[in-house]
Amino acid sequence: MSLVLPSELVVDRFLPTVRAMLAARLAERGLTQQEIATQLGVTQAAVSKYVSGNGGGGDDRFRDDPETVATVERIADGLATDEMDGYDALAELLSLVRSLENRGPICELHEEVMPELRGLGCDLCVRGLDPDVRAERDVLANVRTAARTFASISGIADYVPNVGTNVGMCLPNPRDETDVAAVPGRIYAMGGRIEIPANPEFGASKHVSTAILAATAVDPEIRGALNIATDEDILAAAKAASGIESLEFDADYEERGTHLENRFREHGSVPQIAYHCGAFGIEPATYVFGTTAVDATELVADLLSTSSGN
Repeated sequence: MSLVLPSELVVDRFLPTVRAMLAARLAERGLTQQEIATQLGVTQAAVSKYVSGNGGGGDDRFRDDPETVATVERIADGLATDEMDGYDALAELLSLVRSLENRGPICELHEEVMPELRGLGCDLCVRGLDPDVRAERDVLANVRTAARTFASISGIADYVPNVGTNVGMCLPNPRDETDVAAVPGRIYAMGGRIEIPANPEFGASKHVSTAILAATAVDPEIRGALNIATDEDILAAAKAASGIESLEFDADYEERGTHLENRFREHGSVPQIAYHCGAFGIEPATYVFGTTAVDATELVADLLSTSSGN
């Protein structure tokens, strides 16, 4: 693992860029190179390189970032007219850094040098390591493991619907689908292989999140689910080998979430399996539920193994 602090990127990539931008803007406003050097806390030789464009370093992501450009212009105007002093300029830059660390260019650079951060929706720089951040990371990690487990199940490609499948898990006490993590773009079977297009993200799926939100509204312990094609052998294996009673629901309905939640309440609990047999223009689908996404995926693996006699 490459352990890089965001502050290193600020020093190595952000600060040289902003200094060069400020030097150029201050020169345009008539300040001498020595005056600019004094303002920026660098040597006159460094300013000469900045102004000539030979300063090196920096990053075009900052040069092209509208917020960075606007801040540099504001600081240059303030320093050139003595309406700002060093304290004011520092306050502006610190505010800019905080903003760019919040899913901005600094965050983008951080994910490049630390690939382990990709797909985690990392907000460490902004929020710190608080319980909410930890919960989000745990959910994303669980869904990522579930997706990989799903892809490794022998013969699973035959049970992926034509519209694709997805696996998801919600945070405790979810408000809406933005609190449910799933795989963006769904999981597809191509040539007998499972294709997972991206790492899980929150708010990435409407369908599986609707099922999860309906389930957790009835039983808060149920936070994970995935969907597969409806198959009679799997439903029979669930009942015969595991004693799992599958709940059928209507495929042709307008408010899926409300319909599912009502069916679960009528049933008295959230079943491990809920399915429908399709309708006009609607492919038959089965939802498998678990306390986590991994639990739901492992149940699918067990059912397929049982139904195939492996």
